[in-house]
Amino acid sequence: MAQANSLQAEERQGTGTGIARALRREGKIPGIIYGGKDAPLPIAFDLKSVNTEVYRPGFFSRVYTVEMGKDKLQVIARDIQFHPVTDVILHVDFQRVDKDSKIHVSVPVEYVNEEKAPGLKLGGMLNIIIHNLEIVCPASAIPEKITIDLAGMNINQSIHLDSIDLPSGVKAAHPARDYTLVTIVPPSSSDDEGNKNNAEAEATA
Repeated sequence: MAQANSLQAEERQGTGTGIARALRREGKIPGIIYGGKDAPLPIAFDLKSVNTEVYRPGFFSRVYTVEMGKDKLQVIARDIQFHPVTDVILHVDFQRVDKDSKIHVSVPVEYVNEEKAPGLKLGGMLNIIIHNLEIVCPASAIPEKITIDLAGMNINQSIHLDSIDLPSGVKAAHPARDYTLVTIVPPSSSDDEGNKNNAEAEATA
């Protein structure tokens, strides 16, 4: 599988609000690992370690190795619950994965070479439609990002999903919905009017 990040955890004895509160008083947060052939496994994490990972880009598309003593489980984050007022993490859900797992994840899309797009030099505006692309791929082949090259794009041109090369084994989860990734649109009418007024002012100066 792809290189996994590690998280230390311990098996959680019991569930319920009282136990969750007791864990939080100790600087821990409850979680659960589900999926695969095994039963759901209640666990507890150190709050600081999970907090660090949550605020790193790509938390939901990163494979983790959860270490509990001698046991190691490969997982991917699926859900986080935050306190509605303080935004402190209250609970985190992970799904088991293995080298044969095909999973549905969202990965960031990076747009490069804006300076090489003639349409932007002419005053066009970049209209990014897809900031994160939902994909289906093996757990061992989750890309960190999808890179889109804007070089050569002109006004009223678009880049579509079927014109880019996704990494091997990676497919778009919603190819019809996410078909158009980015476009360069003409300058707004207000910008055109402003440019016209400026030109007229310069001509009469």
